Amino acid sequence: MFNLNFTICHIKKTLLLASLIFGMFFGAGNLIFPVHLGQLAGLNWGPATIGFLLSATVIPLMALISLSQTRASGIYDLAKPLGRGFAIFFLIAVHVSLGPMIATPRTATVAYSLSFANWIPSSWQSIAQLIFSAIFFGIVYFLGSREQNLTKYIGQYLNPIFVILLVLIFLLAIFNPMGTLNHTAEAAYQTKAFSSSFIEGYNTLDAIAALAFGITIVRAIEAMGFSGRRQIAQITAKTGFIAISGIAIVYIGLILLGATSLSHFKLSENGTTALMQITNHYLGSFGGAFLAVMGTIAVLTTAIGLTASFAQDFHRIFPKISYKKWLILTIGLSFMAANFGLDNIIAWAVPILMFLYPIAITLILLGLLSPLFNNASVVYLSTMIFAMIPAIMDGIANSPFAGLFKGLVGYHDAKGVLHFGAYQNLLPFADMGFGWITPTILGFLIGFTLYKIKLNHILKPVSDTMQ
Repeated sequence: MFNLNFTICHIKKTLLLASLIFGMFFGAGNLIFPVHLGQLAGLNWGPATIGFLLSATVIPLMALISLSQTRASGIYDLAKPLGRGFAIFFLIAVHVSLGPMIATPRTATVAYSLSFANWIPSSWQSIAQLIFSAIFFGIVYFLGSREQNLTKYIGQYLNPIFVILLVLIFLLAIFNPMGTLNHTAEAAYQTKAFSSSFIEGYNTLDAIAALAFGITIVRAIEAMGFSGRRQIAQITAKTGFIAISGIAIVYIGLILLGATSLSHFKLSENGTTALMQITNHYLGSFGGAFLAVMGTIAVLTTAIGLTASFAQDFHRIFPKISYKKWLILTIGLSFMAANFGLDNIIAWAVPILMFLYPIAITLILLGLLSPLFNNASVVYLSTMIFAMIPAIMDGIANSPFAGLFKGLVGYHDAKGVLHFGAYQNLLPFADMGFGWITPTILGFLIGFTLYKIKLNHILKPVSDTMQ
């Protein structure tokens, strides 16, 4: 009987933690980008789905496993083999991007776009968004300031409600499909469905968010009574797998919803519009209110997770400033950024993500491969140096300043078409946004060779002495 009760208790804790991770990950971009991707991909939804799932679910899962394998409790620990200075730089870059600059403000703007924006006159939109975002972030602070109850708020209450509402839409779509999948893909998805959707997965921010959420997940596991780095690492990997598998299933459903919606609607400007059209199709006049509730809950859980992770990581590195003060700082900055509008936030995101993602993916892979080279700094340094050069190039190429360097990194014209520069012409895969792959592999091979040479020099004298 004791063993049975223990097993049931362990299962409940595992599912609760998985729900917490699902809730923190599944926010603004996770709800709107897959739907729009489905519309863009049309009949090429298959390869587009694979590309999107790879960058939006497989890499985030690898990030959690990487944190587990290296037994890191967050970004700082994972990046520390590159030196304390780089670890602090990367922690700040990730949290500022995920927090006040892009992801956290986006949660409020998406929630507003899915709710009150549809009922407020255009002349009142700015003041309405200001009021809405103030209330929204006030709730985020109220719940986030109670650090010990985050698992209960997100995993036990908010996320299950969101999942139930989302499942209702999926059930309606299964029993009453909107149409076929035989719709012509947009230009980029006719020839580059996989690579285009892989880059689209960057917009969910989940690979980077996985690194940021690490410390919040660890704190939640510890709060449940688990201890020891090995046990925490195992639970992180297991609950992360359950949560992200669930997210992958939801993505597939949302992509199919978007692809079939073309039987009734034209290609929308963004995923928010597409999701509103689909919900109204199935639920009529009630659809707007339904989507407002579902969307707001989805982004609220992510906003709480992002701001809490920001405050926890910064308090850990800079302990003289309290957790609540860091929380107030990130929420205050996010509130100001949110009132610049969703389109502006998405525009800021592209160059930043094109710079950060290659670095984050490289760091994740190094963590996974670290047992091969005993976490040696020389491998980390060599690989990261080679990865950062194309990451900087990709960031510049997608920034408003690309025109100043168009001979080097190319530029995007008014229609968004990329005109190649030397970078895209010379480096393999750079024209698809993957210019970092070849240099990163080269950097790893150089670093690994240096590690082996150094190891052999150490072992050889020992061997000679024994003879």
